[in-house]
Amino acid sequence: MGEDIGELHHRIAAFARELHNRPGIDSQAAISQLVIEATLTVPGAQYAGLTVVNRQQEISTPASTHRYVTLLDEIQQRYLEGPCLIAAWEHHTVRVDDLTSDTRWPKYRRDALAETTIRSILSFELFTSSHSLGALNVYADAPNVFDNDAVDIGIVFATHAALAWDSVLREHSFQSALASRDLIGQAKGILMQQFDIDSVRAFDLLRRLSQESNTLLVDIARQVVQNRKSLSDS
Repeated sequence: MGEDIGELHHRIAAFARELHNRPGIDSQAAISQLVIEATLTVPGAQYAGLTVVNRQQEISTPASTHRYVTLLDEIQQRYLEGPCLIAAWEHHTVRVDDLTSDTRWPKYRRDALAETTIRSILSFELFTSSHSLGALNVYADAPNVFDNDAVDIGIVFATHAALAWDSVLREHSFQSALASRDLIGQAKGILMQQFDIDSVRAFDLLRRLSQESNTLLVDIARQVVQNRKSLSDS
């Protein structure tokens, strides 16, 4: 390997810290950075992507570095089999040394060989939640690209990346919560002025409209604010 293992670990940790400490970065930008860095960090990796599976077993590819990555996830959705799904579902690392001779997922293998040039795959569990599972995957065109060092480095990278991304998502959720609170506050103020009611009754009105229409409270508040702006502009 061209780079010392200790230096690689240091670089992985530095990347995770940089992602964690960057203010205002959104989740999409974070995942895009993550998959690009994976190709630069895991020895032999040419492509990388993130596979997410929800409760309904619907598979998505939120970020990838090549169309082959998305194609492979589409094949996994087609048959509900493949290395990335196993890594996400069974919480471990999956290595494919040569897709031409790997018989674990016959339908996936057939279509993957027909539709892509990828032969080596490494998949790492990235996260689990009540709503979805995620795997970080790296790929190469040639067979037998990923050795034990690549696996070890990939595990370290996936661990740091998962922690960094979790931090980004928490920050995003916090900022979204603040924005929702401000929007509800604006809507309450509009209703208080329009109907000459206090803040408790204004909030109760928003809540009742939300329940009766089966619409999120923040969406009801957004409609109230937008309607007020439309009237002001007319």
